[in-house]
Amino acid sequence: MANNQEEISLQSLKQGSDQALQQVYEDNRDKFINFARRYNLDTDDIIDIYQDAYIVFYNNVMSGKIESFTSSISTYLFSIGKYLIFDKMKKNNKKVSANFDLSLVKDSDDLVTTLDVENEALTQEQKLLKQHFKDLGKQCQELLTLFYYRGFTIKDILKHSNYNSENVIKSAKSRCLKTLKQRINSNPK
Repeated sequence: MANNQEEISLQSLKQGSDQALQQVYEDNRDKFINFARRYNLDTDDIIDIYQDAYIVFYNNVMSGKIESFTSSISTYLFSIGKYLIFDKMKKNNKKVSANFDLSLVKDSDDLVTTLDVENEALTQEQKLLKQHFKDLGKQCQELLTLFYYRGFTIKDILKHSNYNSENVIKSAKSRCLKTLKQRINSNPK
C-alpha cells in the first residue's frame, strides 16, 4: 500500500500539484535538517542544501527522469541531499568521515544496510553495536533507526507510526536503548 501511495504522490507531483509539492517539502525539511546536523555544517548551509536537493528532486520529477521510485520519496530526497552535503564539504575542505562511502550515494538508499562497512574497518565498539542491534526486536530497530539514523523527531515518529503518544515513544526509545546497552555491557566479546 505504501508503494501505491508513492505512485499516487509521484503522479500528483508530475501533474504539478502545488499541494503535493508543498507536502513533500514540508514533510522532509525538519527530518533532513536533523539528519544533516551530524555533518557539522552551519544551519544556514543545511537549509540551503535541502532547498537545492528539493530543486533537483523537483526537476527530476518534472523532466520525467523519474518514472517510479525504488525507495520512498524521502529516501530519494535524502540521497540527493547527502550528495550535496559531501560536495559542500569537499568545497570547504572538510573531511568526510570514514564511515561514509561516496559511491553509496545513489538514487535509492537501503537505510542502515547501505552504509554498512566491512567488519575490518569497524572499531570494537562499533562491532558490538552492530551485533547487538541485530538482536533487538524489529520495533526497537525501527524506532532507533528512525530517531538516530534518519533524524526523525519524536513528533515525526508519532505522525508516521502506530504509537499513541510522544511519551510512549520516549519510553519505548529509552527501553530499547537500555536493552541495547545492557546487551553490549554484559556480552563484550
